[in-house]
Formats: sequence, structure tokens, C-alpha cells
Amino acid sequence: MKHIPRKRFGQHFLADGSIIEAIVDAIAPKPGQVMVEIGPGLAALTQPLAERLGHLTVIELDRDLAVRLRSHPQLTVIESDVLKVDFAHIAQAQKTANLRVVGNLPYNISTPILFHLLDFVAVIEDQHFMLQKEVIDRMVARPCTSDYGRLSVMLQWRYAMENVLFVPPESFVPPPRVNSAVVRMVPRESPALVDVRLLSEIVQVAFSQRRKLMRHTLGKWLQEKNFSGQFDVQRRAEEVPVSEYLALAEQIKNTTP
Repeated sequence: MKHIPRKRFGQHFLADGSIIEAIVDAIAPKPGQVMVEIGPGLAALTQPLAERLGHLTVIELDRDLAVRLRSHPQLTVIESDVLKVDFAHIAQAQKTANLRVVGNLPYNISTPILFHLLDFVAVIEDQHFMLQKEVIDRMVARPCTSDYGRLSVMLQWRYAMENVLFVPPESFVPPPRVNSAVVRMVPRESPALVDVRLLSEIVQVAFSQRRKLMRHTLGKWLQEKNFSGQFDVQRRAEEVPVSEYLALAEQIKNTTP
């Protein structure tokens, strides 16, 4: 029976053979590696990945698709919302600390998924995701650009990232109204040790009014915290590199009661 894409799941199924081949080549799966695919859908990527790996774990929310996938002999199917999946448990069950995670992420919840995976980065070797190109532009953006923001800071702190492939709308059925791309995310070996919640709050406040100087936003927030350290708030949030946000989080943790 033909599967009808469901809007509430943000389903757009990859159908371009040359793009599928290019994505698999970028991922470069090797036999025996432990890989998890998020949102396998109609198995366009799943099949070539399983063939190269030998076995693949997939996470699928759509019940009808999960039933189909369970008939595949090389797949372990987790029928669940990915935001509720414990990737550390998967790694433990597979006896590895080197999970490779891939997927064509639902564009309507791609950012929450990326932040959810931050909690499990210790057991992840790398991530390859198809996302809205606009989101990837923000992920890899440099300071002093319009795309640089909260997503840039929070992810660049923990990952080295690169946009590896452009994917046009006509590569999907049904075609989305946006351009897509594939991002490679490799966890940094020695990231700065920071309080993630504190860093997130700092960055959220800083970018809350990105057109204004930070003295109107982060400056007031720092005063409320009785922060006595050094940080130049006579700048816009987009002018501050990741390293300075990390250093500020560390200063606040060490100096604020």
C-alpha cells in the first residue's frame, strides 16, 4: 500500500537516486559500525546504509512506517518520538561509545532534536543530518554575520561542523518549499567545560534583541546577577565569538554567589 506523507510529522521523502548516493558517500558507513537513523521514512537512505553496515537501528514515529520497517532483516526499529529516546541507552546496549547518527530530520522540530542530542554527545562519534539549508547556514555561521545566533554558539561550542551537500526541493516527494542541505557534525575532543543551562541562558538573553547593543539586554541581566567581571556589552550579540560566550559563562559560575 502506498504511504501518504503526513503533514503533522513533517514528512518529505527523499527520492533522488543521485542525491541519496552522494549522502551515503558523505556518511561513508563501514561494516560493523553502530549507526542510528532518525526518521527512516520509506527507507531511501536506510537500505544503502544497511547494506554497507550489515545492521542499522532506526527511530520512526509513524506507526505504519514502523510496521513496514520491522520486516527488514537488518533493522532494529525503535517506534518512538526521537525527543524521548535515550541515545546513551542505545550505545550501552550496542556496547559502544561511538554511535554514528544520521537522518533526514523533520524540519518542524529539527532544532529541538539537535539540542536533545547535545545531552548524549559523549557517546556519539559523528552526526550527518539533512536539514533546511537556512538552519544549517545558522549552525555554521561566523560572528558578525546575520545568520550567527543562539544556534551557532550552542552547537559550535560542542561540534566542528560543515555543510557538505546542497539538496534541492525536487529531490523529495512531496517537495518542500525550502532548499535543503546535509551537515556533518563531529564532537570536539576537548570542549570547554561549561554549565550548559547557564550558557544557554546567556546566549538567549544576548540575542533576545539582536539589533540592540547588549547593554540593553545582557548588560541588565549581568547587573541582576551582581556580575563584577569584565565583559564588553557595548557590542551587538552577533559580534561576540563563541569563545567569549564560553569565557563569560565560566566567569559567572566562578564569581556569582
